[in-house]
Amino acid sequence: MTYQQSIIEAGQTIGQHQQTWSGIEPESVARMRLQNRFRTGLDIARYTARIMRADMAAYDADPAAYTQSLGCWHGFIGQQKLISIKKHFGTTKSRYLYLSGWMIAALRSDFGPLPDQSMHEKTSVPALIEELYTFLRQADARELGMLFRDLDAAREAGDEIKAQKIQHQIDNHESHVVPIIADIDAGFGNAEATYLLARKMIEAGACALQIENQVSDEKQCGHQDGKVTVPHEDFLAKIRAIRYAFMELGVDDGIIVARTDSLGAGLTKQIAFTREAGDIGDQYNSYLDCEEVTEIGHGDVLITRNGKLMRPKRLPSNLYQFRSGTGEDRCVLDCITALQHGADLLWIETEKPHIEQIAGMVDRIRKVVPNAKLVYNNSPSFNWTLNFRQQVFDAWQQEGRDLSAYDRAKLMSVDYDGSDLAVEADERIRTFQRDASARAGIFHHLITLPTYHTAALSTDNLAREYFGEQGMLGYVKNVQREEIRQGIACVKHQNMAGSDIGDDHKEYFAGEAALKAGGKDNTMNQFAA
Repeated sequence: MTYQQSIIEAGQTIGQHQQTWSGIEPESVARMRLQNRFRTGLDIARYTARIMRADMAAYDADPAAYTQSLGCWHGFIGQQKLISIKKHFGTTKSRYLYLSGWMIAALRSDFGPLPDQSMHEKTSVPALIEELYTFLRQADARELGMLFRDLDAAREAGDEIKAQKIQHQIDNHESHVVPIIADIDAGFGNAEATYLLARKMIEAGACALQIENQVSDEKQCGHQDGKVTVPHEDFLAKIRAIRYAFMELGVDDGIIVARTDSLGAGLTKQIAFTREAGDIGDQYNSYLDCEEVTEIGHGDVLITRNGKLMRPKRLPSNLYQFRSGTGEDRCVLDCITALQHGADLLWIETEKPHIEQIAGMVDRIRKVVPNAKLVYNNSPSFNWTLNFRQQVFDAWQQEGRDLSAYDRAKLMSVDYDGSDLAVEADERIRTFQRDASARAGIFHHLITLPTYHTAALSTDNLAREYFGEQGMLGYVKNVQREEIRQGIACVKHQNMAGSDIGDDHKEYFAGEAALKAGGKDNTMNQFAA
C-alpha cells in the first residue's frame, strides 16, 4: 500500500465517525502506521524468513552472493549496525544480525558475567531478540519521521517536485528489520525444553535458530576444551522440535542451522542406541576408542564390533572417549545426517580459519547433499594475524622460497608488520570471506563477539585520554568531533532516543497546544550544521 493509499484508507475509517473523530488526521494515522509496519514478532519472523530463503537461493546460483552479520548483545548495538550499513552501502541486502549465546552469558545474565556454558537464564535469549527488533523498528520510525518532516518542508516551500521525490522515498523505504540468526545453544534441556524455548524465540521475531550437538548440561564454548557431543538421534529430536515450533506458529520458511562441535570434541556422554550394523547409532559408536576384551572386569560396559567384544574407554567422569583423529569424519557424518533430517544450514566449529580445512569437509558433504551450505564463525577466538602469517609461511616454504628473514615461532611480532609476508597474510584475511564462500560453501559469515571487543577497546582509549593529560579534549577530539565529521547519527542523541518522534505524536494529539522538546532552546540544534 502506498503512502497516499494509506491516507485514503485512514480517511475512510475516520469518515465513518466524523462527528466524534474530527480531531484525528488521516495523514497522521498513515504516518504512524508506516512507522509501525511490524505489529508482532511473528510478522517479523515470516518477513525475515522470506528474505533469508531468497538469499540462500541467490547463493546457490552464485557463491559470490554470500551474506554477513555481526554479533549483538544489546538492541542499541544492533540498531547502530543497521543504521551504519544503510548509511555506507545504501541497502541492508545480505546483511543480518547474529545473536550470540556467549555474549548473553557474558553481558546479559542476572548472575553477572558467565562463561559460555548455558548457565544464563534461557528467557534472556528471546528477550534480547525482542529488544533487538524493538530498536530496529525504532530506527525505521526515526528515518521515516525525518522523511515526513522533509515532505512537510517541501510542501510549505511549494516545491511539488521535491515533495513527489520524498513521497517516492517513503513508498520505497527499506526497513532496518533484517534476519537474526539466534543461538539456542544446545537447547537448554531435553527436546521439549528446546521446543518451548524455540517457540518463544520465534514469537520474538527469530527466523533462524542455531543449535549445536553438545550435551546440554555439559555445554562448553565451541573454542574451549571439554566438549561432549550427543548421539545423532538425540540431536535430531531437537531439530524436529524446532521445526515443529516454526510450523505451529506459521513460520513455514523458518531456518534451522545445525552446528557440529565434533571437530574439537573428543568425548560423548553415552553410547548410541543401535538396532543393526551400519545404522546411525552404529556409525556413531564406530568412532569410540575401544580395546578388545580378553577378560571382563567389574563394571565394564561392552559393545561388539566386527564380531568382537570391545570395551569403550570410559573416564572417571563416566564419559566415553572417541579415537584421536576422527573429528573430521564425525563432522562430515553429523552434517550429512542433520541435512537429511530437517536442517537447512550447517555450522562447523573449527579451531582456526583455514579455507582448505573447511573445504575438505564440505566437499565430502556435498557428495551426498550437493547444495550443502555453511554458516561460519569468523571468531575473535582465533588469532587471525598469527594464523594467516603461519599459513603464508607454510605455503612459501612448500614453494621453496627463502624464509631466512622470518622466525615462524615469532610471526606475531610487530617487527614483521611491514614485511612482504605480513602484507600477503593481510590480503588473505581481507579476501577470506569471498574466497571461503567460493571454495568452501560458506553462505553466511559472522563475527560472534565484535562489539564486546570494540566496546573494550574504545573504552580503554577514552579512559586513557579523559583521565589523563587530554582531559575533556580526549572526549571532544576523539569522540564528538569524529561523530560530527563522520555523520554519526548518535551525535544527536536526543533524536536517536526518539525525542522527535515524541514531538510528532504530541502535535498529532494536541495540535497547537503541544509542548514540544525540539524548540529553539534544545541544545541538539547546535548540531544542525
